[in-house]
Amino acid sequence: MDKAGSFDAAAFYEALDAERQARRLNWKLVAEASGVSASTLTRMAQGKRPDVDGLAALAAWSGLAVDDFVRTGDARREPEPLAKITTYLRSDRNLSPAAATALDAMIKAAYEQLRDDR
Repeated sequence: MDKAGSFDAAAFYEALDAERQARRLNWKLVAEASGVSASTLTRMAQGKRPDVDGLAALAAWSGLAVDDFVRTGDARREPEPLAKITTYLRSDRNLSPAAATALDAMIKAAYEQLRDDR
């Protein structure tokens, strides 16, 4: 496996199928409820990867964490603090996208000024 990591689409599909079965739905209803096309689900059943928007929609519908399906050859390292902050700001429902971007820029500027470069 490469060090950059890869997405285990087969494992994601199997977990998605388990979620579908637990909810007693057919794939057509999964497509409707998640907002992805039925053809996306058919391609996934054939071993293809979903596009990023389809993956996000299916993860949101199912509650599955996409990160759980990323495989690397090395131990997974902890994300940088600024990457975490950016993620949190952009997922905050109390902030508009413009507000999240503005806060992110301010925090990054302050971080650069105050960072201890040991």
